[in-house]
Amino acid sequence: MDDAIRYDDRGLVPVVIQDWRTGEVLTLAYANEQAMERTRSTGELHLWSRSRDELWHKGATSGNTQSVRAIRYDCDADAVLALVEPNGPACHTGARTCFHDGELQPPAPHEALPALERTIAERARAADPGTSYTARLLAGEPDPVAKLVEEAAEVAQAVRGEGDDRVADEAADLLFHLAVLLRTRDMDVVAALEVLNDRRGRPHRAGSDGHR
Repeated sequence: MDDAIRYDDRGLVPVVIQDWRTGEVLTLAYANEQAMERTRSTGELHLWSRSRDELWHKGATSGNTQSVRAIRYDCDADAVLALVEPNGPACHTGARTCFHDGELQPPAPHEALPALERTIAERARAADPGTSYTARLLAGEPDPVAKLVEEAAEVAQAVRGEGDDRVADEAADLLFHLAVLLRTRDMDVVAALEVLNDRRGRPHRAGSDGHR
């Protein structure tokens, strides 16, 4: 399968490393044929260090390894996309991603949900549930199920008679309360996204588009 990769004259190929669950780009590195083989055989990302001129097992020293879920190539097969589940920060600075400098505001839309779920996880660890609305919801005051029902009704009401900005605002509230409610079950929204992917991959049935 990896025979299709076109390495440059140094025997290297650029590797874009992306979080499997969130879609966030974590880093850009390089691999040679040996690194690709080691990645395949171990299931953890291996790269080639251009500065040290040696094989590099990502996270071997720090413990921040990256389990590889899929490897994809671009149309010319001269660049690789590694979709990984990171076991800790990707950057040597301790940042989640190496791309933490530059134009960070406004955040890209795809960054909203992962950032929200990380914040909810932090609130779940709060010693005092009274420290934030999110922490109180997680503790059951107010009831997160009742709040989700309330927010869903407000979205429906906005769709029926209010402007697009109001609909978006209410939909954001609904997504927030859904994320909190799932957290009370030690789940996240990714679990629902995986179900959607699974449905899309099912054989087509008459009268069905793969989604209910």
